[in-house]
Amino acid sequence: MTHFETDAIHAGQEPDPLTGAVVPAIYQVSTFKQDGVGGLRGGYEYSRSGNPTRDALHVCLAEIEKGTHAFATASGLAAEDLILRTILKPGDHLITPIDAYGGTYRLINSVYGEWGIEHSVIDQSDLVAVRNAIKPGKTKAIWVETPTNPLLNISDIAALAEISKEFGLLLIVDNTFASPYLQQPLTLGADVVIHSTTKYLGGHSDVIGGAIVVKDEELARQVGFLHNAMGPVAGPFDSWLVLRGIKTLGVRMDRHCENAEKIVEFLLSHPRVKQVFYPGLKSHKNHGVAARQMKSFGGMLSFQVVGGVEEALEICRRVKIFTLAESLGGVESLIEHPGKMTHASVAGSSLEVPEDLIRLSVGIEHVEDLINDLSQALDQFA
Repeated sequence: MTHFETDAIHAGQEPDPLTGAVVPAIYQVSTFKQDGVGGLRGGYEYSRSGNPTRDALHVCLAEIEKGTHAFATASGLAAEDLILRTILKPGDHLITPIDAYGGTYRLINSVYGEWGIEHSVIDQSDLVAVRNAIKPGKTKAIWVETPTNPLLNISDIAALAEISKEFGLLLIVDNTFASPYLQQPLTLGADVVIHSTTKYLGGHSDVIGGAIVVKDEELARQVGFLHNAMGPVAGPFDSWLVLRGIKTLGVRMDRHCENAEKIVEFLLSHPRVKQVFYPGLKSHKNHGVAARQMKSFGGMLSFQVVGGVEEALEICRRVKIFTLAESLGGVESLIEHPGKMTHASVAGSSLEVPEDLIRLSVGIEHVEDLINDLSQALDQFA
């Protein structure tokens, strides 16, 4: 059995048999010539239904997440919509986390709510609360983010998998923050893994994409049917960009994690920082769970400042190397104010985030430069 770094470079990416090209070709094509009616070359007829570049990505994603089938989509939210449409019908119920990406909550609450899907927002670190939230006959799945966005909460995937199996539910894990390099939920008992491939898998802030990875053959058949019937597929060039990003995922994640840990140390010592959220801290309430199910603790962190919302906004304005922008997981460091940016859609709900919260996506620049940048922004208020 080969290691992750080897699979990331080679899975689904054998040299081209005709030319010897070591990188998969971009089949930027809508349709394929048939050798007579139904005479398909390699099974390809139309790029929504199948494309060699996207198929190479499918093989790679399935391998690095230890699933059997993967499906690449046009965005992370397209992946979420695809799996939810596969498993839910009006009248069904879903358990969601108390802390989650605002776009996920908007999709489940505002879009699926109008379609007759109920959901319960639960602190998923409280396993008793999760059990109590299950509505026999109605609840179909538990939706998990771990680490969560933006407060870096941790859920015990293996424990939630046991509960899911006991009640005949699907366990769906959004693995975007961790990436499959740090965490492989399917090996811990999850049924479905979701990614925004825009983030760490792409890694260069130049592509929008999503993915679903499953291990059950029947579920894969159902997802595959809707993948084709609804058409939320990743395009060939986007698929190629994600494949290119995955090749360096391991070495990038090592640097993301290393830089994040040093920045956390700096923030903990700064008088303008009130609280730091990072699962690598021993003070984190689920640090032990994170240490058990993650290889390392990731490149995402958030912190609250002493001076409230105005100070938080000013720090976002004053940084010079950190870029004020939404998204995460690219090689460049990003800073954002969740309450007014990525999580504005959950304002007034049970998922509302603290107004003095700043979220960092720590990139792979030299860590001293990143710390100096944060220091000059924070020191303005000392």
